[in-house]
Amino acid sequence: MDTNIADLRKNYTLQALSKNEVDPNPFVQFRRWFDQALAAKLTEPNAMTLATTTVNGTPSARVVLLKDFDERGFVFFTNYNSRKGQESFANPQAALVFWWAELERQVRVCGTIEKTSATESDKYFDIRPWESRLGAWASNQSEVIENRSFLERRFEEFRQRYENQDIPRPEHWGGVRVVPTEIEFWQGRSSRLHDRLLYSYLEDGGWQIERLSP
Repeated sequence: MDTNIADLRKNYTLQALSKNEVDPNPFVQFRRWFDQALAAKLTEPNAMTLATTTVNGTPSARVVLLKDFDERGFVFFTNYNSRKGQESFANPQAALVFWWAELERQVRVCGTIEKTSATESDKYFDIRPWESRLGAWASNQSEVIENRSFLERRFEEFRQRYENQDIPRPEHWGGVRVVPTEIEFWQGRSSRLHDRLLYSYLEDGGWQIERLSP
C-alpha cells in the first residue's frame, strides 16, 4: 500500500520543559538529558548531525559521533583532510543536532570550531580498536576512489606495516571541538506547541535562557 508522506505525523505527549526546572548551566542540562538517553538504552545516543559550510556558504551535513563534552564544548574526531575537516577550519562555524526520538527531544548547538590538543587526540586514538586505528591510515576520507578493493588493499598494506606494533596517530587525524554560543533544548508537545528553551552565551561568561515560540 502506498504511503502518503504528508499524512505521516506523531503527537508528542511524553514530557514538558520549563525554565523553572532546567539547570542554569546548559552543559549540566545536556548531561541530564544525555544520561536519560543512555538510561533509555537508545541506539547511539551520541550520534549527532554536524553541519558545516564552505567559505562561500555552501552547506553540507552528516552524522558523526560525540566522543566527549564539557564546558569547553562538544568533541568529535575525524580526518582533518576530509570534507568536514576542511570546511571546519576554512569557515570555523558549525551546528550540531541531537535527535532522541523515543524521548521526543532534540538539542541544537551552534558555535565556533577549534582543534583539540594533540594530547587529547592521542588519548582518544590510543583507546580506539586496532582496526579503527588502521582505518585512519588507510582511508583518505572524502576522496574519490575507484572501488572498494582499492580501500581494502590499502587497509591490508597498513595492517602488514603495523602488525604486532602500536599504531601511531596520523597527523591528519584528530579531534574537533564545537564551542557553543547557543544551545537549544526542544521537547515535543501536543498540538505542535513544542517547548523550546534557548541558552545564549553572554560576554560575562554566563548564559541567558529564553523561551522560543514553536
